[in-house]
Amino acid sequence: MSRLYTQEHEWIDVAGDTATVGITDYAQGQLGDVVFVDLPEAGTTVAKGGEAAVVESVKAASDVYAPVSGTVIEANPALVEDPALVNNAPEGDGWFFRLTLSDPAELDGLMDKAAYDAFVASL
Repeated sequence: MSRLYTQEHEWIDVAGDTATVGITDYAQGQLGDVVFVDLPEAGTTVAKGGEAAVVESVKAASDVYAPVSGTVIEANPALVEDPALVNNAPEGDGWFFRLTLSDPAELDGLMDKAAYDAFVASL
């Protein structure tokens, strides 16, 4: 499984034609304490760069964008019960949703870990 990153601070783990999406540790740190998440329902079609979810913290509400286009197959039920998972395990159990890729070529424009770390360091 390979992990890629966006400039909007989402990560995506790809395994075959299925991908898991969440936000990075940097993003959760900028948000502060997460108090609510609005996740897409299974069957929802998302477009690369389009709004896919919303995360609300004590500081602000922020959109979570789809790193690639696809159809949502599952939202993380644990986040509904415990939105703080986004803070505690943003790049693990705090994932947002899984989708089936509609255009794997869209992955080409995303960053690997080294490129993302360099991008964050430049902010």
